[in-house]
Amino acid sequence: MAETTQKPRAFEDRVLDVIETLAPAEQRIARFFVDQKQAALLNSAAQIAQLAGTSDATVVRTARNLGFESLSTLRAALLEELTGAPSPGMRMQRTLAETGSQAGDVLHHVIGMHEQALDVLRREEFAVSFERCVDILAKAARRHVFGIGPSGAMADYASLQFNRIGLPSSALSASGIALADRMLWIGKGDAVLVMAYAPLYREVEVLLDHAGKHGVPVILISDDLGPLTTDKVAEVLPVPRGNAGHLAMHAGTLVLIESLIVALAAKAKDSAINSLDQLSQLRGAIDKTWSKRGTRKRK
Repeated sequence: MAETTQKPRAFEDRVLDVIETLAPAEQRIARFFVDQKQAALLNSAAQIAQLAGTSDATVVRTARNLGFESLSTLRAALLEELTGAPSPGMRMQRTLAETGSQAGDVLHHVIGMHEQALDVLRREEFAVSFERCVDILAKAARRHVFGIGPSGAMADYASLQFNRIGLPSSALSASGIALADRMLWIGKGDAVLVMAYAPLYREVEVLLDHAGKHGVPVILISDDLGPLTTDKVAEVLPVPRGNAGHLAMHAGTLVLIESLIVALAAKAKDSAINSLDQLSQLRGAIDKTWSKRGTRKRK
């Protein structure tokens, strides 16, 4: 007789099978886990409790009564389901099904997604973590910004802008074995800024291990990898990228990067302005027709 492999049960099915056996407050949390999956991943037990109108103890108890050892175990199961790596075509199909085909509707939907991301950036706890990240990056001898795919373009942009304000930086925007050459640049006293998302790619695992061996602090920008890397990163900045399983949207991440650029410039204002002045002078030396529009007038 052929052996059959049982397909793992969907997270939502596990919850709905037992939800009627829970107390009313626990049912409210259970529905939150189902309806607000990304919020369940990004928020602490206290924050979930506040959003759902109950206590953090109820959040933890609900996770256990749903059959999970802890809230962290529930999050791991939820993350595994959400990061089933749907194809780019499937992501777009899901997004279009939600937005419709009218351009105006699409515009409003996308704006709404970005507003949700910005709401996360506005939170007080996010601002506190942001300040710690700025301190780490400002004190580093050199900054290394990692990202591949669309995040690679943002890693190049962040690195370029950090260099422009006088902060030596490099972009770790290569994938595969080409990344190894760039990782050689990382040394003691540096800092690494990582933009990465589930699944946990081999490049990210090796980078985190390499940084750890050199005592280099890592700042992670991610909406889902935080729970899997807590022992290897100094700070996590959880920026949402739209609905899970849909087209990834990066405006929130770009706003965060540009906030880092300005905050770092504010930390060393004179140095940043002098560096930008030097950039203008170099441009003029290369192209004599370049408009002399430095950051400040010189006598």
